This record gives sequence, C-alpha cells and structure tokens, in this order.
Amino acid sequence: MGHEFIDVDRTGAVVTVTLNRPGTRNACSMSMWLAIRDIFREIGASDARAVVLTGANGDFCSGADVVTSSGSEGFEGSRLTAMRQLAESVLAVHSCPMPVISKVDGVAVGAGFGLALAGDLLFCSDRSRFSAIFAKLGLSLDYGTSWFLAQRIGIHKAKELALTAEMMDAARAAELGFANAVLPVDELDARVAAVVERIAAGPPLALSMTKRMLDNAGASSLAQALETEAIAQNVNLGTKDMIEAFVAFREKRAPEFEGR
Repeated sequence: MGHEFIDVDRTGAVVTVTLNRPGTRNACSMSMWLAIRDIFREIGASDARAVVLTGANGDFCSGADVVTSSGSEGFEGSRLTAMRQLAESVLAVHSCPMPVISKVDGVAVGAGFGLALAGDLLFCSDRSRFSAIFAKLGLSLDYGTSWFLAQRIGIHKAKELALTAEMMDAARAAELGFANAVLPVDELDARVAAVVERIAAGPPLALSMTKRMLDNAGASSLAQALETEAIAQNVNLGTKDMIEAFVAFREKRAPEFEGR
C-alpha cells in the first residue's frame, strides 16, 4: 500500500492514511485518487479495526490538483472515465467495512471536503476551514459532496453551502453538525486517538454491520431496517465475540474481542 505522497502506517489494529504532498496543501493528483481507492480496498480486506484519514503539513486536502501539470499524470482516459475513477475512490473510503475517522486540520475544500465527509466521524482543529468551493471554479459538486452534504446536514443547508461556496470555519462546521467535535489544534491528536482506541477495542463484526446499517438507513424503510437488524443480530449470536462479551461481564473485566 502507499504512494509517493500518501503515507500508510499501522499501529496495532489501527491504520493511519496521511496525505502528504508538501507545497500543495495536499492537493490530490489523479494517481493519488487512484491510490486512495486501492489503499482503502486493501484495508477493507485486512484485519484492521479502524482507519484514521488525515493530512500532513497543517492541512487536510485542498481538493483535486487543477493547477499543476501533474494533476492528471499517468492517466490518459477520457474526462468521463476520470470522474468514474474518482467515484470508485470515494466509494472505497465510504464503503470501507471498518470505521473511518477523518482528522482535519487546516483546509478541506472541494474534493478534499468530500473526502473528509466520506469518513464515518469527523474531528477537526479550531483552525480548520471547509468549503464546497466548486461554484467558484465554474464547477458543480463532485467527489460525493452532493450526497454527503444532503445526508449530513439536510437538503436546504446543503444547497446553501453548494450555491454560495461559503468558506466555513470550524465553529460553523460544528454549528451545521458535520463535525463531531472541534478541538484546539494541540488536543486534536489525543482526542482522535482516544476515540479510535475505543472503537478498535470493540467487536469488529458487530461494528462493521452497525456501520453498514446506519449507512443504508436513509434509503430503507423501518420494516427493512428491522429485518436487517434481525439478520445481523442472528450473525452476532453465533460469534465468539458475543460469548466473550457475556463472560467478561460476569467476570467484571473488559472484553477482548477477536472478530470471530
């Protein structure tokens, strides 16, 4: 896994994916988007339990590289094919079976904003800035922002952000509700680490199914959701993790889940 400008590190059951392209605020070239796709597909097939998605050098991601000649390096397909490849990238992040936590410092704009929203949780520093900046570039929304914004904050607020291309500070992100928490920059790493540690200590199979059910809730009826819950619970009842949870409760200790 990895790319010249993407660092992938694993500590225990937690994988950290870091965009690291100095001098560009981590703007992503086509090869980087494709690498993100491949990295998250590989993580999804691993035994990792949580993923942290972040950026280096004081920024998360300034979106697609539309300035330098390297923006489309290594890609010779049509523009439509390129956008479909981008779609595969965002789907790989959002559909990752493990919980994905976006840790944002600095800018997350354009496709970089969409990338941050693709995670299951979003924690940001108090100096973060966000924007669905596409309109200022003569473009419409992409990288899933049309769907993510409507899901996260509702259709009317989503339209406001998209039509005005508002640049939002961290307080605005918290007000709108797409940020789970805003932290002083020197406290961000510790808070995310604590959240990730708690998630990684949980039952992997049950959390994976819970994530999928919540992702699908907006497109399902109550009856469908109840049936899916019943099927998922039937799976859980046959796992060693469920037995471990009950034994640990009786023994008054923390359970040690194995994902089986």
